[in-house]
Order: sequence, then structure tokens, then C-alpha cells
Amino acid sequence: MSFFKANNPDCDLKNCPDQLDMILIPRTADIGGMSVYRTLPSRQRRMVGPFVFWDQMGPGEFITGQGLDVRPHPHIGLSTLTYLFQGSLVHRDTLGSHQEITPGDVNLMTAGKGIAHSERTSFESRQSASSLFGLQCWLALPLLREEMPPTFAHHSSNNLPLLAEKDLEIRLISGSLFGQTSPVKVEYDSVFADCILKEGAKICFPKQTEERAIYSISGKLSIGGIFYDTTQMLILKPGIDVLIEAATDSRFILLGGAVMDGPRHMWWNFVSSSKERIQQAKLDWQAGHFGKIQGDSADFIPLPK
Repeated sequence: MSFFKANNPDCDLKNCPDQLDMILIPRTADIGGMSVYRTLPSRQRRMVGPFVFWDQMGPGEFITGQGLDVRPHPHIGLSTLTYLFQGSLVHRDTLGSHQEITPGDVNLMTAGKGIAHSERTSFESRQSASSLFGLQCWLALPLLREEMPPTFAHHSSNNLPLLAEKDLEIRLISGSLFGQTSPVKVEYDSVFADCILKEGAKICFPKQTEERAIYSISGKLSIGGIFYDTTQMLILKPGIDVLIEAATDSRFILLGGAVMDGPRHMWWNFVSSSKERIQQAKLDWQAGHFGKIQGDSADFIPLPK
């Protein structure tokens, strides 16, 4: 996904129970033919652990012949993690990767010193009406890994740990939680879990994760007797266990990680601890130094003015 210009997400500091620091309410915009809800970064909260960027794509519908088209664009200093609930996307990048992602799968692209990629609805999916609903987040890389070689990895849903009980289902996308460890190898201590709870079911997000948040996908959640709707990111206070109850059948994401090892600068699609490095990335994109994407090199997103 590529950064777009949008208003800053709203932040509610008044209606928080003792377990919450703040509530972030995303702003929306159109990108590549799809409505996108952007929650991170916000003026009040730039990161949650290494998560510096949080987008919800859809849910949306495409008529026959249409689809998502995010043209080739560059990244440095981050990993992109893509996770879908509905639909599919085709990822291509300058490493030669060509991978379709479907619901429950994970695409993890680590830009490091530099990579370009595109994300599009496939030709086959455009032959009929289709839908798309999913998440893409960016994770900042640790200082010693910001200039690592770029990589790409795809993980199918049946290889991800699944905790299933009578009233809940938790799929661990990355990190370690509830005695499970995901095979998705991220570069910084973090956790990302997809949780589905029946009405009345409860889980606890333990205090061992330094920075934590909950992002609601569907249903209604209750924390400390206060109810929360969808497309809100609830930033949890550190150092306390937080009990989450599903007031209705609900789906939400648990995310977080260790405090980042220093501040990060973000400009467009570039993340770095160095402003000078971002300036160099701008010049590199304008000069065509990120390389070509096989099968998708006819067009690209130009550097913003």
C-alpha cells in the first residue's frame, strides 16, 4: 500500500476507562479504487511497538472488470504485512516475487535498503464481481537492520498457529502469544493476532507486551464496562492485564510490541531513523534506482510534490 494525503486520525482522550490511554478513530480516503481507513500514524500516537502505519482496506465491492490497482511504488526501512479477510490481491516486487494472497494468508515484505512493489486485483478476479477486505500495516525495522537486503515471504493460513475453543478462535499472525509462536519472522519484537469471539466470551491481553492496542473489525467489544464499535484502535495502558469481552459476536486484532529503539521519520512510503536517508530515497526513486517489476513496469506512482 502507498501513503496518501488525508486528515489526521481523530483521538479521544476523554471517554477511556482505566485500562485505556486513548482511542484512535481513522480517517478515510480512496487509494487504488478502494476506500481505506488509516489509523496510524496519528498526531497523538505515532507508533504502537514497531507498528508505524495501519490501514484497513474495505470492505468494498468491485463490479466486473474493476479491482484494486496500487501501482509500483518504493519503500525503505520497514516491513509491510498484508492480511486479508475477503478477496485476493496479487503482489509483485523488484525481487521477482509474484504472489497471490487470499484470506488468512500473510504476505511479509521487508524493504530494508530499498524495494518497489505493486498490489493489484488479478485478471481472473476481474472477470466477475469481487470483494476486498483486509489490513496492511508497516513495521519499522530496528536500527541495525534498517539497511538489510530486501526480502519477501508468503505464509499460507494453514501454517499459522490457531487456538480454537468453544467460544473463541485466535490465529497468531506474528510474534508469540498464549503459548504459541508464529512462523512469520518479523525483525522486531511484536505481536499480531486475529481474534474471533462469540458473544460473552472473554480474553486477556497480558501486560508482558510493552505497547499494546486492539483494533476492532466487527461486532462490539467491552472493556471496563464501556462498549466500543468497529474501526477504532484502542491504545492500552502499559503494565496491566486488560480483559476484553465480546458484547456481541466480534472480531478484532491484538497488536503491539516492544518500545521502538528510537524515533522514526516517515515521508510518503519511506521510514527511517535518518532524515538524510529519506532524502536519498527520494532521489533514488526519481532516478529509477529501485529497479523494475517484472510484469508490471509500464506505470508507477511518481514522487509526491
